[in-house]
Amino acid sequence: MEAKYVYSFNEGNKEMKSLLGGKGANLAEMTKIGLPVPPGFTITTDACNDYYINSETIRDEIVKEIEKHLENLENNLNKKLGCHENPLLLSVRSGAVFSMPGMMDTILNLGLNDISVQALSKATQNERFAYDSYRRFIQMFSDVAMGIPKYKFENVLDDAKESKGYKFDTELTVEDLKEIVKKYKEIYKKEIRQEFPEEPKEQLMLAIKAVFKSWNNPRATIYRKLNDIAHNLGTAVNIQSMVFGNMGETSGTGVAFTRNPSTGENKLFGEFLINAQGEDVVAGIRTPQNISSLKDVMPKAYDEFVKITSILENHYKDMQDIEFTIEREKLYILQTRNGKRTASASINIAVDLVDDKIIDEKEALMRIDPKQLDQLLHPSFESKALNQATVIAKGLPASPGAASGKVYFNAEDVVKAHEKGEEAILVRLETSPEDIEGMICAEGILTARGGMTSHAAVVARGMGKCCVAGCSEIKVDEHNKEIRTENAVIQEGEYISLDGSTGCVYIGAVEKTDVSLTGNFEVLMTWVDKYRDMMVRTNADNPRDAACAVKFGAEGIGLCRTEHMFFEEDRIPAVREMILSKTLEQRVVALEKLLPMQRKDFFEIFKVMDGKCVNIRLLDPPLHEFLPHDEESINSLANIMKLDPSEIKRRIVDLDEFNPMLGHRGCRLAITFPEIYDMQAKAIIQGAIQATKEGVKVIPEIMIPLVGEVKELKVIREMIKETIDNIIAQEGLKIDYTIGTMIEIPRACLTADEIAQEADFFSFGTNDLTQMTFGYSRDDAGKFLGEYVNRELLEKDPFEVLDQKGVGKLVEMGVKLGKSAKPNLKLGICGEHGGEPSTVEFCYNLGLNYVSCSPFRVPIARLAAAQAAIKKNK
Repeated sequence: MEAKYVYSFNEGNKEMKSLLGGKGANLAEMTKIGLPVPPGFTITTDACNDYYINSETIRDEIVKEIEKHLENLENNLNKKLGCHENPLLLSVRSGAVFSMPGMMDTILNLGLNDISVQALSKATQNERFAYDSYRRFIQMFSDVAMGIPKYKFENVLDDAKESKGYKFDTELTVEDLKEIVKKYKEIYKKEIRQEFPEEPKEQLMLAIKAVFKSWNNPRATIYRKLNDIAHNLGTAVNIQSMVFGNMGETSGTGVAFTRNPSTGENKLFGEFLINAQGEDVVAGIRTPQNISSLKDVMPKAYDEFVKITSILENHYKDMQDIEFTIEREKLYILQTRNGKRTASASINIAVDLVDDKIIDEKEALMRIDPKQLDQLLHPSFESKALNQATVIAKGLPASPGAASGKVYFNAEDVVKAHEKGEEAILVRLETSPEDIEGMICAEGILTARGGMTSHAAVVARGMGKCCVAGCSEIKVDEHNKEIRTENAVIQEGEYISLDGSTGCVYIGAVEKTDVSLTGNFEVLMTWVDKYRDMMVRTNADNPRDAACAVKFGAEGIGLCRTEHMFFEEDRIPAVREMILSKTLEQRVVALEKLLPMQRKDFFEIFKVMDGKCVNIRLLDPPLHEFLPHDEESINSLANIMKLDPSEIKRRIVDLDEFNPMLGHRGCRLAITFPEIYDMQAKAIIQGAIQATKEGVKVIPEIMIPLVGEVKELKVIREMIKETIDNIIAQEGLKIDYTIGTMIEIPRACLTADEIAQEADFFSFGTNDLTQMTFGYSRDDAGKFLGEYVNRELLEKDPFEVLDQKGVGKLVEMGVKLGKSAKPNLKLGICGEHGGEPSTVEFCYNLGLNYVSCSPFRVPIARLAAAQAAIKKNK
């Protein structure tokens, strides 16, 4: 069968989006159900891809198909393109498979030239309208098809209005418009060195090529990246007979949503302009009127429009975004699509549609983008205030939310400010674990360095704290206590605002809005849990984060990082004393100081998680991370340990590692210093015993990190088990516990069948697994990963979205080998990927028992898990 590249509107339907694009498919569907759609035809996405394959050329075969459909359109309307009596004018519009509002290009009024403009004037008895359409066409065609900057034409228009004292375009007379057309053509000739094309078919082919080219314009490319739209889909082109909203006071144009896209309220929401064409509504040249006032201006058209909006919403079973034109009181529908909406509106609309029995619960869940829930789980800026705020820099949107506060450059000052009741923003070149108290007390965190998985980003997400990281546009001068950008200097104590969802940094405090997680959000999450059959846990290192996660629906802790418990001000000296001890005896003395502190931590976490699994990872980072580097801290530690400061400095140098991420850390610490893990095992089980005695149900899971060889796990497991079993026996209690490992080294995936024989569970640590598989340092990769993604060397940042082709294969191998040795092996994932929707679906399809993520991503993971189950069961 010969390939077909062009379809009339009466040949297609809404199921043909991949071929006709969203706009073309919906125009065909509306034509099919009898709505007043101006007739036309669609050139397919296949034709667009063919255009690029053939070196940006439209093949003769496709040109002939276009000409045949144009001829049919002319015959049906009894009009002819470029005709001297009754000219046909066309709109040429893009139409991607997925809605990309405003990202690609449109040309209206195509077919006008010096002869047809006179014919249009005569046919409509409206010379002003004809020349208004002509000037619009010349500007749009010159801009879109020929690349002449729009402002050159706007300057002419503005000058004409200013010289006559006009405020609006509608005040321009016929003579004014004729003069503007003349000047527009002079601009065209000067820029292109040719006369403006008079032949309508030449205009049409240039316009079609322009729409194809707009698929790869910068704003469209960026939009696709932001919205995970594939770059190889191409755009369709919709050729439609023009209807005119600029024919006087009985004509107009507008855009309306069948519901409020901000709140979801079931009320028509939109705007229109009298005597205007479509671009005028979005251009903001004139202030549009509320759609409700159309009832007073043209009641018959309004009533018909309301009826059609109801038909469309019921037909598509979703809120619709509709473009319309009224020509001499006759209503035409130019476009419908599922409307873009806020997270709050998405949920309210989905629940309403279920209540009205238009869709079922499963369909409602599939309508919500899990990533959108971030908008609800963190404070956000009030939109009007945000529009008026001044952006001074932009970094990485590392942790969602909105924060305003006074700038401070060290953690201690943030804590003091917090104690005084001030809102503070912690600003650092990069954060370190010692900044934890300041991070806790800060409203938000801003760093000049670091990526999406930097210390600041990971900790902030865990806290649900707003964070902008890797903001290279700012210079952080910690000595002079100021931030410098190209256009501003912010001193300590001055206010800034951070938008963790966009990465923008603003001068001053920007007003925020509160969002409630009750009502329809609760209803939706009950449906989520009804259809979800994979557990969602949280990454939490303290009772506060654990309680927050339980509030968001976490069913356990999938990662409790014990090293995060060591950085409190009253603990760090004992940790350092332990690290710098020269003998085992000295080290044990220091560990005995830490034991009651860790025991209390675990006891409090067990109480919060009553009856839920708590997976505790034993000490993981290299020891040098805990050591001081400033003179004051070194002298203080020397005084505590009764050592000379030079001895402390020497030990710090000795412990420094050339490549610490691959060095003396994780299980390797337990092989060389078994007393560290022994103390932690005691603290865990003693905390569990204390909680049990208070009636709390405890389910401890002890996780040994960084295992790459089964013998490592065997030796450490036996040591821990002996310690725990002895304590349990002395207490005469029964406490069930399990010992497993974090699979985060490629070799562990390759030998997972051996490791499974010594493990009760696997938890895939995909942060480190990604780092080691790619050979990228996650702390330094920010210097080049952005460029890799921009140049499409990588589809996504692999630290944000799991690389399923490479790292994912290792995970899959680990799952299969592990289960081959132990069919009932419990499996989870606890890297930052555990809250990323596509990764959640991947984990579900692999058969993992749970995913674990930061507290504020728990609802996102729950929804993604429900969607994965619904997809699989289809």
